[in-house]
Amino acid sequence: MFSKLPQQFTAPFGLFTDETKLAFRSKPDGISKLISTRHITESDAYWDQYFTLFDTPSDVFSLISPHDIRRAYLDAPENIATLIRVVTSRLFNLVSDHTFPSPQTGASVTSYASSLIKSVSTERNTTKEVLNCVRVLQRVMPVIFEVEGESNAFELEVLWKRAEVAHDDDLRAEEPQFVIEDDDNQSEHGEGTSSQSAESKPKARKTIPSLGEKLFSCINDLLFCCGFTLPAKIQIDHYKINYVIWEKGVGSTLDPGPNAQYDSNKIEVLRLLLVFLSRQIYVSPTSLFSKPSFYTLHMVRKTPRRDVLTLLCSLLNTIINSSATTNLTIASVAGKVPYNHLVFKGEDPRTALVGMCLQVLCVLSDFQSGPARDVVSGQGENVTSVPTAQTNAFRYFLAKLHRTQDFSFILDGLTNILNQQLVAANNIFPGSKKSIPYMTETIIFFWKMIELNKKFRTYVLDSEKAVDILVYLLCYGLEIKDKPQQHGLCRALSYIIQTLSAEPAFGSKLSSQVKIPIPSKWTTPGNAADFMITSVYSMVATTSGALTSLYPAFIIALSNVAPYFKNLSVIASNRLIQLFNSFANPRFLLSDESHPRLLFFMLEIFNSVIFHHLADNPNLLYAIITSHRTFQELGTFSLARGLREIRRIELAKEEQARQAEHEKRLNSKQDTDVEAGDPQAEKARLLQNECEAATARSVVESSREGTPEVDNGLDADLSSRFTISDNSLPPSSFEKARGKMRARSSESLDTGGMERFTVGVGRNGFAPTQEWVTSWQQGLPLDTVMLVISELFPKMQSLQAGRQKASTAGATSDFLRNVTLVDVLPPVPPLHPRKFLWSDASIVWLTSLIWGEIYVHGMSPLGIWNSTNVRLFFVKHTQSQSRQLTETMSNVVGGLFSPSRQRSEQP
Repeated sequence: MFSKLPQQFTAPFGLFTDETKLAFRSKPDGISKLISTRHITESDAYWDQYFTLFDTPSDVFSLISPHDIRRAYLDAPENIATLIRVVTSRLFNLVSDHTFPSPQTGASVTSYASSLIKSVSTERNTTKEVLNCVRVLQRVMPVIFEVEGESNAFELEVLWKRAEVAHDDDLRAEEPQFVIEDDDNQSEHGEGTSSQSAESKPKARKTIPSLGEKLFSCINDLLFCCGFTLPAKIQIDHYKINYVIWEKGVGSTLDPGPNAQYDSNKIEVLRLLLVFLSRQIYVSPTSLFSKPSFYTLHMVRKTPRRDVLTLLCSLLNTIINSSATTNLTIASVAGKVPYNHLVFKGEDPRTALVGMCLQVLCVLSDFQSGPARDVVSGQGENVTSVPTAQTNAFRYFLAKLHRTQDFSFILDGLTNILNQQLVAANNIFPGSKKSIPYMTETIIFFWKMIELNKKFRTYVLDSEKAVDILVYLLCYGLEIKDKPQQHGLCRALSYIIQTLSAEPAFGSKLSSQVKIPIPSKWTTPGNAADFMITSVYSMVATTSGALTSLYPAFIIALSNVAPYFKNLSVIASNRLIQLFNSFANPRFLLSDESHPRLLFFMLEIFNSVIFHHLADNPNLLYAIITSHRTFQELGTFSLARGLREIRRIELAKEEQARQAEHEKRLNSKQDTDVEAGDPQAEKARLLQNECEAATARSVVESSREGTPEVDNGLDADLSSRFTISDNSLPPSSFEKARGKMRARSSESLDTGGMERFTVGVGRNGFAPTQEWVTSWQQGLPLDTVMLVISELFPKMQSLQAGRQKASTAGATSDFLRNVTLVDVLPPVPPLHPRKFLWSDASIVWLTSLIWGEIYVHGMSPLGIWNSTNVRLFFVKHTQSQSRQLTETMSNVVGGLFSPSRQRSEQP
């Protein structure tokens, strides 16, 4: 029956094209010709295979390596220039061709078979050719950017050089495809007219747009091409380019519905746009502002207003609609199955599209370089910087959004994304749900919105979701705080929280309760302020100093909102005191030049609570009074005292270590005697342990004398807390505090023999001096706290002395709730919240963070920027570890995961 079938299918049958693709790597007329043969003409048939050979993006990125492009660029640069010209020319012609786009084919077996049959026919697949043009440019341009570095002579010659041609009818017929809008084109024609008049050029000559300008215009057209990235049904007559917003939301009420093929094509075109915008990452941070990317400059400054608004709303609506679950598809239902992402691998087109939209939007809204910098106005504290339509149109129009329904739409979508991540990260089955892959971009986009659009920031802070946003951000920060690769995002979170905390409306929201469910490991009793304090404490105290650079932003945020603290819980109050004690520790204070300012901010927090809500915070007031010794010692802190405390603690630790080692050896010996049945040895061991325990306790107590405790246990109940110890302040201190003067002498004690310790105390070569200590110690705002302590400490001692211990807690709490110090405290100072201020260094840092995240996403599955020398940030490659759970699932599923399939799916 099958005797007449051939033994193997031949290449013309079209079912197997692997041989043809492999030949592209091995035969002389393949990729090697691009390197070895000089001056290949544009009319050579060699170029045709770049449009018809590849079927997927993976084909292009696997068959054309960065090494191939780099060799060709160095050995035969004219061939790379010709390749770019040929590919872009073919792309322009295809977009204007009436056969593009080819009819869309479904994903069924029948449609797949029909596509294979079409491949052997003479019918031309223009959609495939357009996609291959886009993919080849994606592959070539990063290598050119890398080799060019901060020089761009090749790019200027090939992509940005304008040519003068004869002004004939044929040119006018072709030009409309690439003409930019009239308002932008006026400046260009104006420049051309002035140069022509200056040089007296004939009117028959005309300057046409450069190849780069045409390419960006073509990319915009492809993003709004009916039948390619938009439904064919919305095409008007024969005009297939229709600038309509992709989805309903901001600026549109139309909902064309999801389409996997259109989404896939959008991803391809947006990826090409992102590749051109990535020119920034091949410039060093010091040259980021002086050497702006021509590609991004053209995108944000020369794109017509219509195209900017349509693309901006399309990207925005696609992002926000991603959190909606109204479309019940097989993918959406399967996505709710636990561990589904481990069984069915592969990239979801919708998720990939949302991530790509976020990346493009973050890059465009972040760009500030060269003439695209915001316009600065005002002086001193009133200085402001705002974007304009001429500097960066995308930043400008984001700032111009004003409709309430648009703000509600954006805020609901962003909170839904943040909530999905919180649910995925804290599911009852660990790892059962895939985390949101574009969380970094989502958080950065939210930051851009509240930074650029003041009306949106006001809307967020006035809405009921202001506290929810804070909780989501803090929870995500707690989730990633122990991941070094995510510390850049932790920094962004700290700046966002500082930005929000500078608004009075935000502080007034902190007295409300947290409504969203918080994972049990992070829950804390009390209101939103309590959660904020305990979260900041966790970020500081549980990261072993890995987030030291983030401390100022977090503590400043607490200082900004401290005037609004009410009814702080016992835990939150103690957390604040623990932070204060940690920052007052001599080891921390003297280790870095910037550390004393953290102590300054903590004192501001206490002062704000005392001035604005003294009686509403009895727990914090009590914690301050019980820590009076730390405040007192700060008033007379000196370098010599700090060094002595550090040395005392070191000696205590050494003594404890010796005692522990001695006890270990003794126990080992005595255990041997006990096993031998010697009762006297057992008795001797018990007596020895008791003596050593007493000795250790005395050593620890002596080391703690005068030294603040970093963690003094927060879970004691209320009755045990409200008991004042017998450690009282000297009468002289009371008198000086009542007189609004405190002992601020830095004790110019002789530091003989102690100077050698300053070298080891400071970090990064910093050596503290007594002059430096005096400079910040004299400026600490201790007066207000000392006044409160001097007034309330004796009264609380008297109150507790006349009562039994059982009733002390309630009486002390009632006393502190009714306390008033209006006649004692100085006038309430005005509020001056510290806003986050942008600088050149912070702009460069955020740009690096955004592109670093994009770079990591681009590594899988294509490796867009792999094997290229990035200069904006440092790339450290680590060997990925295989997931044990994935292997277990593979064994359970069995035949679904064959070794060959696993290998083929790995990036």
